[in-house]
Amino acid sequence: MKKVLILDFGGQYNLLVARRVRECGVYCELRSFRISMEEVQAFDPDALIFTGGPATVFEVNAPTVDPALFNMGIPVLGICYGMQLMTHLLGGQCRKAITREYGKTELTVCTGSPLFADIPEKAVYWMSHGVEVESAAPGFTAIASSEGKKLYGVQFHPEVVHTEYGTKILENFLYGICGFTKEWTMESYVDTALRECREKIGSKRVLLALSGGVDSAVAAALLQKAVGDRLTCIFVDHGLLRLNEGDQVEQVMKGEFHVDIRRVNAQKIFLDKLAGVTDPERKRKIIGEEFIRVFEAEARKIGKVDFLAQGTIYPDVVESGLGGESAVVKSHHNVGGLPDCVDFEEIIEPLRRLFKDEVRQLGLALGLPESLVWRQPFPGPGLAIRIIGEITAEKLEILRKADAIFREEMAKAGLDRTANQYFAALTNMRSVGIMGDERTYDYAIALRSVQTQDFMTATWSRLPWDLLDKVSGRIVGEVPHINRVLYDVTSKPPATVEFE
Repeated sequence: MKKVLILDFGGQYNLLVARRVRECGVYCELRSFRISMEEVQAFDPDALIFTGGPATVFEVNAPTVDPALFNMGIPVLGICYGMQLMTHLLGGQCRKAITREYGKTELTVCTGSPLFADIPEKAVYWMSHGVEVESAAPGFTAIASSEGKKLYGVQFHPEVVHTEYGTKILENFLYGICGFTKEWTMESYVDTALRECREKIGSKRVLLALSGGVDSAVAAALLQKAVGDRLTCIFVDHGLLRLNEGDQVEQVMKGEFHVDIRRVNAQKIFLDKLAGVTDPERKRKIIGEEFIRVFEAEARKIGKVDFLAQGTIYPDVVESGLGGESAVVKSHHNVGGLPDCVDFEEIIEPLRRLFKDEVRQLGLALGLPESLVWRQPFPGPGLAIRIIGEITAEKLEILRKADAIFREEMAKAGLDRTANQYFAALTNMRSVGIMGDERTYDYAIALRSVQTQDFMTATWSRLPWDLLDKVSGRIVGEVPHINRVLYDVTSKPPATVEFE
């Protein structure tokens, strides 16, 4: 299978580039530009992509790479800063453009390039400094080696939705220039994933951290097919789940998939550990460590367990600072939250290379029902990061009821599959209100709904006003201690999908 190595120079769209390449049916991985030449050769890529970054080649100590990368005999595409760097390293000229688009770097237009095959001469491109420009030619492409090397660059970002024909540009590179075909699909990946799991696990036993969400459910289905009854799933009910979710998880996994599942009711343990904690990173660390401790205790009851399996996915890895050059967005309970000492032989993460939508596609390919595969995304730390401030049993009960109302009304309106993620969060704000003839001083619930293709960027959903009105009325009328409902109209970036 052909594969692309994407080198990250710290750009905010780094993972989005990888996502777009995967959407074209080509496998790729994202690494820091600091990767050594030996590591590049070990990966054995069939093409390279340099992603954008906030720097310019005019800066002192600007990020760079080994020029030997251009002599590997494989196609290279530079995006934004990647193009500047290629031009600089290959002996070209860069200059700062004196135009109204502040910060734009202008290079000679390369007309007739195969990178812009079947693309109109005028189109809108998204520049690195957040400016839309209309170029007089197919784009700011600058590199066409006189030695016949397949080296190309674009100053704009073809990976973002604002760029017209952006996908076509990537397809021209991957299909036309590199000669790749659509080999990367979840249907074709099933056999590879099963083989890798069997080779790694052998005849040993696996303990899966089952949360009931899509990621851990797909991981359970994959591992069940790979090793059968040598898989045991421990469902830790940490008391931070949505309304009735614990019972639903147990029923589905036991009744429909015949998985050996052990449910541990650990709400008191988690609430005691979280008492007085308000910092979201501390919440995540505490929850991650307690998960492991509960698994250790349960594993001792079961007997020897060699592998701890988790539903870690690729965005978890990258956002935790382990997959590229960009700054840490947040630690994930199953990545950055793990304690140093884990009482298992090894950790296995069968979904670690997959994006969220790929996980869903894999679930369907494995035969999981759509009702489970298309379940609303739910973070590992659960409602702990949808409650701002300290976690208490009372706040959890308030949030569960409000969230259930929101989800119920979204389903009634037929929007439960069109919005990619939606939920209620309990703010730490209290305000004056009137209930009946009495003054109240109670909490505000915030509703959040987003549209996204990959969860790395997202826009807030334009939900109907009458739907929001109905949800607000029901929450205030049916949920104690709530007298105000807010709707979040912030996209990602600058916000994240979750509140904490």
